[in-house]
Order: sequence, then C-alpha cells, then structure tokens
Amino acid sequence: MNGYKACARMLTLLATLWTPMSLLAVGGGWGLFNQYRHTPLSGVETPRVIEIVPGEGFSTITQKFQAQGIIRSRWPFMALAALQGRTTRIRAGEYRLSPGITPQGLLDQLVKGEILLHRLTLVEGWTFRQVRGAVTGHPEIRQTLTDLTDDGVMGVLGAPGFSPEGRFFPDTYLFPRGTSDLKLLQQAHHRLQAELEAAWAARQPDLPFKSPEELLTLASLVEKETAVGSERPQIAGVFVRRLRLGMPLQTDPTVIFGLGVDFDGNLRRQDLQMEHPYNTYRIAGLPPGPIALVGRAALAAAAHPAPGDTLYFVSRGDGSHVFSSTLDAHNRAVDCYQRNRCLGVTP
Repeated sequence: MNGYKACARMLTLLATLWTPMSLLAVGGGWGLFNQYRHTPLSGVETPRVIEIVPGEGFSTITQKFQAQGIIRSRWPFMALAALQGRTTRIRAGEYRLSPGITPQGLLDQLVKGEILLHRLTLVEGWTFRQVRGAVTGHPEIRQTLTDLTDDGVMGVLGAPGFSPEGRFFPDTYLFPRGTSDLKLLQQAHHRLQAELEAAWAARQPDLPFKSPEELLTLASLVEKETAVGSERPQIAGVFVRRLRLGMPLQTDPTVIFGLGVDFDGNLRRQDLQMEHPYNTYRIAGLPPGPIALVGRAALAAAAHPAPGDTLYFVSRGDGSHVFSSTLDAHNRAVDCYQRNRCLGVTP
C-alpha cells in the first residue's frame, strides 16, 4: 500500500505541475526517478556554501538552487521533496555542500538542519578587552552590544556590579552565522559559572578563601603566571601559603593588569611602587577580582594547591620556574636566571 500511496502523491503533484516530469508516472519512470535521487549533483564539483533564509518557501529555495547551478532543473527535486512530505520541513541556515552529494543527500541535509557552524575561540589568560575584540571582529557574529560599556554588558548578562574580567570560560564555541554577541557571551559566562561552582564544591578544606569569587581570583593569577600545566598547583601552593602568612603575593601580572593600556611590555621598578588596588607588591591579600580568563586546570590548581613549604618562584626564561623555600635561595635563583650570575645554583 505504501508504494501505491507514494505513486498517488507523485501523480497528484505532477498533474498539478504539468511538466515533462509527468513521464515519471509512466512505465519505467519510477526507476529513472530513483536513479536521479542517488546520482551526484553535477553542480557541486567543489565544496560550496549555500544559505536558506528564514521564511523562504520551498519553491523559492528550488528556484535559487537552479539559478546557482546546484540542480539542473527544480522539478525533479520538488517532486522528491513532495513525495517524502518534506517541502515544509527545510531548516534555515548555512550549509556546506561536498562533492558527490546527491539530491537525496541534499534534501536530507536540509531537513536535518546540518548547518555550517563557525568558530570563536576564547583563550586562557585573555582580558575582557581581548574577548570583546574577538567577538566584535568576528564577521559571522551579529553585533548588538557595541554601544554598551563593559558594565552595561554585565548588566544585560544578569550580573550587574560585577567586573567582566575572568567571567567567561575559555573554549572554542561553535555557532551558526548570525548568532548574536550576547548569546555567545551568555554561553561563555554560564560555562564559567558552572566550572567555578564545580571547583568550589570540590575544593580541599581549610583554604583561605571566603567565596568562589576569591578562588576565581587566585586561579586567574595562576593562569597568568605559568603555562606549564604541572606548575599550576605549585604556583597556587605558593600563593596560598603567602595568604596564610599575610605576605604580599608580589605577582607581576596583577601590576601589569593595573597598568592596563599603559603597559608597554616593559615592567619597571617604578611600576611596582604605584598605588592601585591590583598592585600586589603594595597590598596584602588578593586583588579586588580576577585579572584574566581562567581555564579548568587553573581552577583545579586553586582548589587543590600543592602542599609544601615554598614561598618564592622565579622564571627560568623558558616558561618554567624555580621554586624556593627561603629568601636567600630565591635571591640566588634570581641572580642566576635574571642576571646570569649563577653562584651556587644549577641552571
């Protein structure tokens, strides 16, 4: 019965259209039509991108396909969709067509909504200024927030009064063309909140943090201090011990953050003497808030700092650090790795 119903629907369509395609209803026409369904489209010899505009009717879509050379004639494709009851099930969006695609494959792709997705990557350690630059500069993102200040952006995200720094999770986000900047920032913001809640819930006991915000702030310092994964818990351990002892954290990234656009790439001694809330050389405790985007590894390090007695670290110049328990040992490491005077220190 299904075959008879399909033929009846086909004959009804062809009688309505009254084109040479009515030959399909006669004799071996069905076999020819079935062959058409599975024959690669000659108009897709190289990868190409098409777009179905929201609200576009199926007749308009097929006319466009024919005009673009994707299909030679719209009528067989219309008959194929009508026979399968799919003329009203086409989903809007961009589609990437690959060589070898058949009429049936094209129709399946349009109905399933296998649309082309674009990418936006937010990087660990980025400031919000860099985040906004990446979002604003993406050609496939619809801009709705360009007239808002950073505070205004946080307001529409439902977090008024919070600094935007560190409030978005670094990752690669996939989205269809025309997605709004607000939607993408909402997704990244919600991801950060979920990751922070998980880290806070799993943190080790007796950490010197009063809230998840403080854990996030410390994690951002860890993120900026090292890109060596194995060092993150050690860095966090140094900071936690300093917090417990009431020692200033003395971390350069907070000073650089406080300088903002005035930082020229060279941190000077006078910069370390400046009075501002992010100068951890002059204030004790954590800065007012995060200074950068924080990845999962940095959050985990802040929630589970490595045990030990080290209170100092200095860069070797290759991305890794030397950790010391005493100021004398630290000064020798500084002489070795910062001043090239390695006395009693093995480089």
